Formats: sequence, structure tokens, C-alpha cells
Amino acid sequence: MIRSELLEALQKDNPDLKPDEVEQVLDVFFSEIANRLAEGGRVELRGFGAFSTRERKARKGRNPRTGEAVDVPAKRVPYFKPGKDMRERLNAG
Repeated sequence: MIRSELLEALQKDNPDLKPDEVEQVLDVFFSEIANRLAEGGRVELRGFGAFSTRERKARKGRNPRTGEAVDVPAKRVPYFKPGKDMRERLNAG
């Protein structure tokens, strides 16, 4: 599913909202998740899952084109852990 399909589904389920309002709600939702993760926080949506970040240590990598060793700096990466309900839905039947 892409963003436009999600907007369409939300609009269909909420016909009382204008398309611009649905898009604004979605923008705020994603923005708040990204802001919380950028602050080092965690976002938990019961029944769906939890978004957090994980630390990646600095390491040596290789340039695939030249084979030259390059330094890859330490960084934080987003991580998603599905909730119990989602895992059960994915593995049902």
C-alpha cells in the first residue's frame, strides 16, 4: 500500500472529512512518529506494534564498485517490532 491508497481508504471510511483534512491527519501522525524517534523516544501502538531506534556501531565497509575499504560512521536506524495481534494475524491459517 502506498500513501495515496492509504489516504483513499481513510477517506472512504470517514466520508464526513474532507480529503485535505484526512491528509492533514495523516501528515501529523507520521510527523509525530518521526519527531519522537528523532528525540530518541519510542512510539507504541497497541495491537499494531512499536517503533523505536537502534544504534549501529561504526564499522569498516567496502565500496562495491572499487572494493576500497571505507569507514561507515555510527548511526541510529529506525526499528519496528510488530505487536502480538499483528503477529497472530500474519500467521493465522
